[in-house]
Amino acid sequence: MTAPAAAVDPAHLERGVQALRARGYRVKLAPHVLARSGVLAGTDAQRAGDLALMFADPEVEAIIAARGGYGAGRLLTLLDYAQIARTPKLFVGFSDHTFVLNALFARAALICLHGPVVAKDLAAGLAADSLTHLLAVMAGESGQFSLDARQALAGGRAEGKLVGGCLSIVVAMLATPYMPDFRDAILLLEDTGERAYRIDRMLVQLRQAGVFDAVAGIALGGFRAPGGEPAEQRRIDEFLREQTADLGIPVLAGLEVGHATSNYALPIGARVRLDADGGRLDVLEAAVCRGPR
Repeated sequence: MTAPAAAVDPAHLERGVQALRARGYRVKLAPHVLARSGVLAGTDAQRAGDLALMFADPEVEAIIAARGGYGAGRLLTLLDYAQIARTPKLFVGFSDHTFVLNALFARAALICLHGPVVAKDLAAGLAADSLTHLLAVMAGESGQFSLDARQALAGGRAEGKLVGGCLSIVVAMLATPYMPDFRDAILLLEDTGERAYRIDRMLVQLRQAGVFDAVAGIALGGFRAPGGEPAEQRRIDEFLREQTADLGIPVLAGLEVGHATSNYALPIGARVRLDADGGRLDVLEAAVCRGPR
């Protein structure tokens, strides 16, 4: 386990670690997982070094981020992607780790898991079925599975590699060497704590950057308004519908993925089928790691 982003609360980390140990997993902590440098979990060099160390360690079979927050994007230029590709293993995280998930797929061809983090989701008591799902996907027991969505904003079916994650981070990756290859991909988007006008502005930026013209379909996870304000939530939902209505591609909304949801794990880089007519996202390709040791 490593902390590529914000500083970690020791008590929260311990609760999350115990949740994994209760399921039969051995947990190894990176040397600087509880380090602090301002709001970050250690210096950029320490956090990047810990991530590299976990990839190189033969005892480690999967790497789960301690928490998100801020700071993961600062590591992208510090990682040796060729070296990481020589010791492939799963990396699990979401939110700010959208930077790492997509960079590892783009630069090291690793399928990563957009899913729960230890000192937040697991520490807070992640729903048992979501934790079971995460561990089954990690162990290769759920190589192919489906997630249901609440509604289709545009009908149809499409297949492609799954890319994306947190909307604000996807936008921050545009025009960098680490942005995903959006061509014929299924784009996953979710976010939290952003006002409706900011959500709309980011969606407009994706449209104007040609991202929505390139992708084969869009899968929308959780979008939670600041404080859960009902009026603001309605505006967010309206903007999501408005900005995806005329694209001519299937769009699913309301997947239990990301912030303020059950946060079911999805493999970034794996081939998926977006079936808006059937109201589900089908994962067609496994992201495999061995189970408890």
